[in-house]
Amino acid sequence: MKRIWAPWRIEYIRGEHEKGCVFCNVLNDPDERSRLVIHRGKLSLVMLNKYPYIGGHLLIAPKRHVGELDELKNTEKLELMNLATKSVSVLREAMCPHGFNIGINLGQVAGAGIPEHIHIHIVPRWSGDTNFVPILGEARIINEHLESTWENLREKWGKNK
Repeated sequence: MKRIWAPWRIEYIRGEHEKGCVFCNVLNDPDERSRLVIHRGKLSLVMLNKYPYIGGHLLIAPKRHVGELDELKNTEKLELMNLATKSVSVLREAMCPHGFNIGINLGQVAGAGIPEHIHIHIVPRWSGDTNFVPILGEARIINEHLESTWENLREKWGKNK
């Protein structure tokens, strides 16, 4: 029998979520490795999702704590979209996905896990990355440890101009 190993998910399973807004907490912590920060822009940040749907799942959030699209300033919207574009390029180079799901969930009923701080999901996808395991086993397989993915993406981010 093969084992599926994703030790970082135990916090999520147990419901041991940190207090306050995840993105604001990340912004106030200079430890980029432990917070999985890939890039800090002038107005926004890019980070790995600590509880990913699939390897390489990135989150892009404004530094300002806002929950709705119409609360964003035009400069923030522009930087968010520019960072989304660069994120796709970096993920293509680093992980060679066949496609991407890119989205924003507005409101808890729409699937927003952090509805009070708007963010964009960049989810790399590969042909055949969906199979019977999530359906029958109610589990997702992440093929690489978060720290390895972080190191790879940070390196590629710096080289990708």
